[in-house]
Amino acid sequence: MPKSPSNKRSEPRQGCFVPVEGKEGSIFDETCTVDISRHGIGFISPRPHVINEKVAVEIQLKPNTEPILVLGVVKWVRKLIDSDQYRIGMNFEQILSGSQTRLNQYFRKNGSARP
Repeated sequence: MPKSPSNKRSEPRQGCFVPVEGKEGSIFDETCTVDISRHGIGFISPRPHVINEKVAVEIQLKPNTEPILVLGVVKWVRKLIDSDQYRIGMNFEQILSGSQTRLNQYFRKNGSARP
């Protein structure tokens, strides 16, 4: 039996159920994050995304702090059973603004990073 996408994760993810801000009518309209780690993010969307699609994502780790801008790559897409929604897994390929150190520190403080 093939592994589910959640079983292939190299590290734990932290739940973060927040809406994604996107232009109305865009592919991110009505999208919500589900979880996040130092190296990726999961979300639910009414629209499927394409495997290997590259997407710029701005992440606000804490209120009133500078966001981190990353280039993400869609690694998997799965239609949710009995729903018109899709569960999408994305890995961070490159940090465009901010730093990996800030991501590491955030997850270390919140107990989701490996020692």
